[in-house]
Amino acid sequence: MGTTTPPRTLAEALRARGDDSLAGLLRARPDLLNPVPNDITQLATRAGTRASVVRALEHLDRFALQTAEALAVAPDPAPYDTLLSLLTGDGLDDGEQHDDAGAAITAALPGALATLREQALVWGEDDRLRLVRTARELLAPSPQHPSPTGLGPTVAEATAGMSPGRLQEILTATGLPATHDPVSAVASLSALFTDRTRMAELLDSAPVEALSVLDRLVWGPPYGEVTPNPTPPVKWLRDRGLLLPVSTRTVVLPREAALHLRAGRAHRVPKPVPPALAAVAERDPQAVDRAAAGQAFTALATVEELLKLWNGGGPTILRAGGLSVRELKRTATALDVPEPIAAFWVELAYGAGLLASDGETDERYAPTPASDEWLDLPAADRWTHLATAWLAATRTPGLVGGQDAKGRALSALGPELDRSAAPDVRRRVLALFAGLPPGTAPDPETLLRRLRWERPLRGGPAPAAPAAPSPGGTTSGGGAEGTDLRSRLALWTLNEAELLGITGRGALSAQARALLEEGEKAAAAFLAPLLPEPLDHVLLQADLTAVAPGPLERPLAETLSVLADVESKGGATVYRFTPGSVRRALDAGRAATDLHAFLAAHSRTPVPQPLSYLIDDVARRHGHLRIGAASAYVRCDDEAVLNEILADRRSTGLRLRRLAPTVLASQADPGPLLEALRDMGYAPAAESADGDVLITRAGARRTPPRTPPVPVPEGPPVPDDTLLGAAVRAIRAGDTAATVARKETPDSPSSPGPSGALPRTTPAETLATVQAAAMTGATVWIGYVNADGAASQRVIAPVRVEGGFVTAYDHTADEIRTYPLHRITGVAELAEEA
Repeated sequence: MGTTTPPRTLAEALRARGDDSLAGLLRARPDLLNPVPNDITQLATRAGTRASVVRALEHLDRFALQTAEALAVAPDPAPYDTLLSLLTGDGLDDGEQHDDAGAAITAALPGALATLREQALVWGEDDRLRLVRTARELLAPSPQHPSPTGLGPTVAEATAGMSPGRLQEILTATGLPATHDPVSAVASLSALFTDRTRMAELLDSAPVEALSVLDRLVWGPPYGEVTPNPTPPVKWLRDRGLLLPVSTRTVVLPREAALHLRAGRAHRVPKPVPPALAAVAERDPQAVDRAAAGQAFTALATVEELLKLWNGGGPTILRAGGLSVRELKRTATALDVPEPIAAFWVELAYGAGLLASDGETDERYAPTPASDEWLDLPAADRWTHLATAWLAATRTPGLVGGQDAKGRALSALGPELDRSAAPDVRRRVLALFAGLPPGTAPDPETLLRRLRWERPLRGGPAPAAPAAPSPGGTTSGGGAEGTDLRSRLALWTLNEAELLGITGRGALSAQARALLEEGEKAAAAFLAPLLPEPLDHVLLQADLTAVAPGPLERPLAETLSVLADVESKGGATVYRFTPGSVRRALDAGRAATDLHAFLAAHSRTPVPQPLSYLIDDVARRHGHLRIGAASAYVRCDDEAVLNEILADRRSTGLRLRRLAPTVLASQADPGPLLEALRDMGYAPAAESADGDVLITRAGARRTPPRTPPVPVPEGPPVPDDTLLGAAVRAIRAGDTAATVARKETPDSPSSPGPSGALPRTTPAETLATVQAAAMTGATVWIGYVNADGAASQRVIAPVRVEGGFVTAYDHTADEIRTYPLHRITGVAELAEEA
């Protein structure tokens, strides 16, 4: 029985894989698919490029990365037992490594190794494990790039270029036999450092101060500086090769000696098992759902209030993009929330496509047409829309108030807030929540430790920014836990999830579980029964206020917000009627009779007499004065009123003059004139050029139709099964074309060229070969140049040849295609396998 030849290269190892294994590689490393490799050799080459390897290493968990780091300092190739020994140690240490830890490493190592193999970072059988060269270069130690393990170079690497005389001095000092062969001298020194018995005897004879020097270097960094006249302990170590020179002032502890001092371990604390999540509280799941639903209702109300606030045209946009600090403060004051929370709501509405720039010359933010459609949805559907947009958003409002790499302030809605890692972190945090029993609130510290274990290389220093306040007013994100971007994103996720109603009292709600597992419809079905039903009535009071004991139906809420001012919010909203608010309703085209009928229809209490008098009094005076454009004019049928205005010293700045007994002219514009007279206690109305009263309605400004901002993807998208299947077939077919033996004709130019070159044949030979293949059902290898001049090689099975075209099954594309014969550069038959 024959034996399988072990692979000699990564390409051979990939070629030996099954289709499912190749698809797994492409799924784990989707960057290898852009574009689809021509064959296995090109796939292996691309898998070994620096950018691709760095991206793959960044997606490894802590133990898989530690396994790769151990292989980087192991001999190449390394047996499985050597790798295991580097992770567990030799059992002769000082007790730091316990038996249960060794058992956990032994149990976890096959899975970590399988991950590295699947991602083509490690290849070879267990007796000859090889880390891809680029990964070894990234993880292996060097003076410019110390190893993550803290180990230095080997004795052979550290003594490269050392004079034979110096090597002899080291051998003599350590009691080793002298040799004039530098290779033998290095081998003898390496053997000494890896022999536990002889190494222990050597260290027993060392001064105590020398052992202290080794203790400072053993776990890294292994490099140290020395003076031209080193101290006796350092000189003792240098004379015996325990410290080898890197430069005139730098020495290094060789790897073999460090491993002896570490009891054979590459890492001080291997972490084969992910940290467990600790619970800070076990809450009633129903209480969690109710709390989350209450916060979801508050979120909807806040976003609706923001849209109403910017309804007639929001704040102007900075030249560099985004909101100014002043405008963010104004928005925060209007929403009655801190500025970081206001930034979150603004970014959420923007990410959900409810707010956008109007695109005008004086560019402002305003609601989009989609906001009107969103407001018409049921409350539960509105919430799922916001939650889905938040999950996918790459915008990170937690950065607002910080600075970018150039020291410029980061503003809300600014262009520098996209972080491609944000969606992945949000979903991972919520997935960890979902893995806990319902009602369990996890400890944020253990959550961060788990995330760092899962992606130890992901993220990096982020621009400094204040931590986002939590709903309770506390802050998170300071200290060591918030120093890397991924941890800060996780902390912001916890705060934002609570604000949005994804979590309630620190635990994941049932509606959020449904959103993550089943989609928006299921989440809306869970949430709808928990939200309060909108009311169609208010309670009018004699002090010119109205109390809304709950959420109001949208038409009622919109009309009431025009007719009255919101005085306080909470479980019940209090509205106050003032002359200005009543005038606002009259300006919007409502008549006094309409207002009386509206209040009578929607009040559960009788309409108080003071409120009726207020409406009638304002309506009687409304429009008595008319403001038009002259620059501006004032006209009134009552001359006494105009005389009163002219006599009022407050009108001096308006520069009024009488044109007629009932008309005053002003050099002020109509708008400022209108506001000035209102401030003086009058109730003027604006009129058009035709003399008709102008009706002003709130909320008339909308942006052009805009799509929500597209999240910035983090790397290439994960391919679906259809794309993976087609890619694997294309790679297999291209590999067949590149590696299979071709029939050669000694006296004909049809002999294929060197590997990878397109075949070249005459038109007559091409026609004859494909006709013969169509008759016999054979498969041939062709070179093809498309209409754009791009050359490629394909493996086809000709079916029909006629009219200057060959119709064939293309193994590369896995479909029937037609090729013009004049675009085929050549054809070669594939040799039959023995």
